[in-house]
Amino acid sequence: MDSDLPDGLVEIWTDGGCKPNPGPGGWSAILRFKGSERELMGGERETTNNRMELTAAAAALDSLKRPCHVVLHTDSEYLRNGITRWHAGWVRKGWKNAKGDPVANMDLWRRILDAAKPHEIEWRWVRGHAGDVMNERADVLATRAREAL
Repeated sequence: MDSDLPDGLVEIWTDGGCKPNPGPGGWSAILRFKGSERELMGGERETTNNRMELTAAAAALDSLKRPCHVVLHTDSEYLRNGITRWHAGWVRKGWKNAKGDPVANMDLWRRILDAAKPHEIEWRWVRGHAGDVMNERADVLATRAREAL
């Protein structure tokens, strides 16, 4: 863990994807706390990239046992924007998007919001496939989960 990070911080890296999209998908999360790491992964036979990205974040946050300060790294702008910019409007509009249609993946957005409530979370976007070691590792795990279906 980086020495400039607060003691007690949980760092999480998530990834998800499908091949083809839609199709079989996998997700993963790597959690790091006080020098220890935990890997989570899973998959679905028929899903989308976005659902796998959201599932990874939801599963990671669901796994936390007590309120934490979290830095969650994702290469999904859909996840980061949805949770930091769009969700307040969706909730205000009764889970409708700007066009008035039901929000896609509403079940997973609600799951993430519920799981995030007890935590202080910083949502960090990282460019995918650009050499970030932990993001690349999360991608390998998500691919492994998809291929194991």
